[in-house]
Amino acid sequence: MEHEYLVLAGGGLAISIIAVAFSRRTGVATPLLLIGLGVAASFIPGAPEVRLSPEVVLAGILPPLLYASAVRLPVVDLRRNLGLITWLAMVIVVVGALGVGWVVHVVFDVPFALAVALGAVVSPTDAVAATAIGHRLGLPPRVMTVLEGESLVNDASALVVLRTALAAMAVGSFSLGHVVLDFAWAVVGAILVGLAVGWLTVLVRQKLADPVLNTSISFAVPFLAFVPAEELEASGVLAVVIAGLVTGHQAGRRFTARDRQMERTNWATINFLLENAVFLAMGFELPRLIEEARGSTPDSRIATMVAVVFGLLVVLRFVGVAGPLLIDRHRRPGRSSRRRRRIAEFEQQLETLTPQSTQEIARVQAGRRRVAQAHADVAFEQRQPLNGRSGLVLAWSGMRGVVTLAAVQTIPAGTDQRSTLVVVAVVVAVATLVLFGLTLPVLIRRLDLEAVTPEDQRGEFFSLMKQLTGQTYEQLGPIRELEIDGEPIDPALAESLEQRFLPILLGNIQHLRQQKPGLREKSLLVQRLYLDTMRDALLAERSIGAYTSETYAQAEALLDREEQRLNAGV
Repeated sequence: MEHEYLVLAGGGLAISIIAVAFSRRTGVATPLLLIGLGVAASFIPGAPEVRLSPEVVLAGILPPLLYASAVRLPVVDLRRNLGLITWLAMVIVVVGALGVGWVVHVVFDVPFALAVALGAVVSPTDAVAATAIGHRLGLPPRVMTVLEGESLVNDASALVVLRTALAAMAVGSFSLGHVVLDFAWAVVGAILVGLAVGWLTVLVRQKLADPVLNTSISFAVPFLAFVPAEELEASGVLAVVIAGLVTGHQAGRRFTARDRQMERTNWATINFLLENAVFLAMGFELPRLIEEARGSTPDSRIATMVAVVFGLLVVLRFVGVAGPLLIDRHRRPGRSSRRRRRIAEFEQQLETLTPQSTQEIARVQAGRRRVAQAHADVAFEQRQPLNGRSGLVLAWSGMRGVVTLAAVQTIPAGTDQRSTLVVVAVVVAVATLVLFGLTLPVLIRRLDLEAVTPEDQRGEFFSLMKQLTGQTYEQLGPIRELEIDGEPIDPALAESLEQRFLPILLGNIQHLRQQKPGLREKSLLVQRLYLDTMRDALLAERSIGAYTSETYAQAEALLDREEQRLNAGV
């Protein structure tokens, strides 16, 4: 038996690698290929039966998957799109669960609580396929942020409704008020637990010099957030997301370059393995699930239920996306004018202040940062508006995936019509992946969305580095004017270092190895001083958000490479 599972694991890894390589060449979304390959593998003679435990997926696989995505999502981008993300990930999910549940209850005579459970498991979208396609075809960054942010939060919303529906099935009654109270506590409790776990683990990891211990704690964070939240009957998955956001936001200030690089690599690998494994298993299980459902339910009833649920989800998705975008389009001109007027008034008030104490100076500086941030937010709205074309892409990205497959199988065994509902949820998820996943690339190309070109990206990157270098020189002064231990810096060394700390920090000083040890030590000391100052300037600038998150990530990666070089003593 162990031998069979080892072969299955090895074969699954090989299939995943082949599917990803084929996806990059053909443009077909990797989840679709994995599901298709899983279905094909299930018909191989002698293939072992795969039964993916829902508890393993929800408590063992989902937390690290969500954490891996959350640590990569910039908080500034999340803040700027919080309204739309909250609407899609919470309001539309809850309304969708209740709406689908009511229709299934009325049309197919399924008990209301059980029908709401079905609605809950099919309501959350999975952005894996959409974001993979979006990255390859160059979707605007704001569209990508909304998709990723929505997929992080909507799982929590759906699972809370599912838990309430299953509890209602046990007692025989469904209370909307109970759903609202459960949902409110699930969100509040998850935020509290996620913030506490995120901050505490960051502070502990900041003090660890051992990369093995640091990585071990990193792997434990999703479960340290998930388990206490679930024990408190809050949303474990939302707690994981909050912990991931806190960790990702604080990493630039509190972790070393080596720790950040390890974090990115480790979680990208975990995300690759778990995500692909679940989609492959999803395809492997599909024929068996369909066969079990057909044994108790006529094919026509299954097909009709799939068509009705699928149609409702499509309508809810398009209406849910179109509503806030139309309202925003109507209000945007007046809102922008009002925001500019408030910013100008606040700026004038700051100019009239004459701070005397250190505390007053700090408050004025904080006010100026808020003004800069507000200006950047207004510029962001103008630079990346969500128009009809981007809204169509958002609506067309309503694919379902991992959570739907796992959550539907938590419906208790022995429940009447369980096998039918399981296969309906799985087929609906596969149908959304096939229909939207195959047509989304064509849609994106036809819409000709304005993505950030490589030339624009390079120009913005050089502009940011020039700004950081200017702020660093303004604070520390030119390198040639520095004094170390009361002695002016050597002119030749100053010239070499000034060339190295040009805006893009290129060039090298390997020749300093041949010079006297004191000169080389001074070189490394000066470089660390300027590098630390540039990093502080980058963090301050990133909190304002005048540039794109991709530009900030490139700048941080460049400074990280320099930090690792200096730590190596070269």
